[in-house]
Amino acid sequence: MADGRQAAPLNAAQVLTLGFVIAILLGTVLLSFPFAVEDGQPLRFVDALFTATSAVCVTGLTVVDTAGRFSLFGELVILTLFQVGGLGIMTMSTMIALLTGKRLGLRERLLIQKSMGHFSLEGLVRLTKSIIIMAFAIEALGALLLAARFSRDFPLGRALYLGLFHSVSAFNNAGFDLFHNSLERYVADPLVSLVVPALIILGGIGFTVVADIHQRRSQPFRWSLHTKIVLMVSLALLVLGTIVVLFVEWNNPHTLGKLGVVEKLMASFFHSVTPRTAGFNTLPTGQLRSATLLFTIFLMFVGGSPASTAGGIKTSTLGAILASTWATLTGKDEVEAYSRRLERDIVDRSLAIAFVTLAVITLVTFTLLVTEGQPLMAVLFEATSAFGTVGLSLGITDQLTTVGRTVIIMTMFIGRLGPLVLAGAIASVQQRKQRFRHPAERIIVG
Repeated sequence: MADGRQAAPLNAAQVLTLGFVIAILLGTVLLSFPFAVEDGQPLRFVDALFTATSAVCVTGLTVVDTAGRFSLFGELVILTLFQVGGLGIMTMSTMIALLTGKRLGLRERLLIQKSMGHFSLEGLVRLTKSIIIMAFAIEALGALLLAARFSRDFPLGRALYLGLFHSVSAFNNAGFDLFHNSLERYVADPLVSLVVPALIILGGIGFTVVADIHQRRSQPFRWSLHTKIVLMVSLALLVLGTIVVLFVEWNNPHTLGKLGVVEKLMASFFHSVTPRTAGFNTLPTGQLRSATLLFTIFLMFVGGSPASTAGGIKTSTLGAILASTWATLTGKDEVEAYSRRLERDIVDRSLAIAFVTLAVITLVTFTLLVTEGQPLMAVLFEATSAFGTVGLSLGITDQLTTVGRTVIIMTMFIGRLGPLVLAGAIASVQQRKQRFRHPAERIIVG
């Protein structure tokens, strides 16, 4: 006999997780149809699931050649999946609700707030509208610019399609391409080498940051602390990444060595952008020197910014950790940045995110070393790329066993949602004040 109790409603983290699961499963079904592939031979279930997960989680890792294996229908399914996954399940749901005239209630607004990491409920619907309009406008402009370049190599209709596909892929930090070697053929092309990174940066900088800059464009001193930290860390990583790639790869005959000075600068800049977390490449990743690969792993680990299409631990997380480290080294009691104090829970959360991310990447790397028999660098690179939803690879993705592919599928999923969101979806734990405090005691560290 039923006890009359109703099941507790799903919390925000569980709704977001369920939304991604449904999108992935739907994409898997569509990509499993015979007409989704060129030769009519359906993909294996694990390969369809891998591709759908990679698209929804805007990663770009592939076990089958996107350009050579999928039909136009399959490519459009993939494009739709990374558009939905990039902008976010709740953002796309809000767009549909607005188009159909549905009024959003408090629960829907709370879900949007959670998915976007916004601080308050005020102005959420207006912000969502702005995000949708901005995203489509940027993607359209990028598509036209890229199509203008591609029209030199392809018929106009094909060029427009390629421009649209790669613009949406770049803005959503998806990394899917319709060429057989990413964008390596355009390594010396200034239009592609600048437009694609611009799309990646705009998509990965964070919608709330873009909105803040736009609303206070004449008063940069009034930008929020979040915006300032994101911009400063992002700029530092872009500059540092460009310098590192330029310095290490300057004489590498397989990468920068064969290019002129201007082309070397463009290629180095491109490679400093794409690990954060887009997955395109104009340099052959497998030919990069070990030092460059190691630094690329660091860039993939950091990723983009919150409330964006990017993955990784996020730039603001790194900023909070650096600020906390500096406060400790200088003997300050409080963590400060730009004349503002960071709350202790923000620092603790940042450290937890970094630790959990390291733990997951380490576990995935260990598992793949056991199951795949691949070199350590290649496996570590693959694991970090999957968790950071980057899509760069040293060429082992299509060589993974079924077990390895399943592990990477789970890694991409966890990386897109974020370890703390996924933990909240599995077990919703409400923060509560303790009724008593244990006696304090010191331990020796360091």
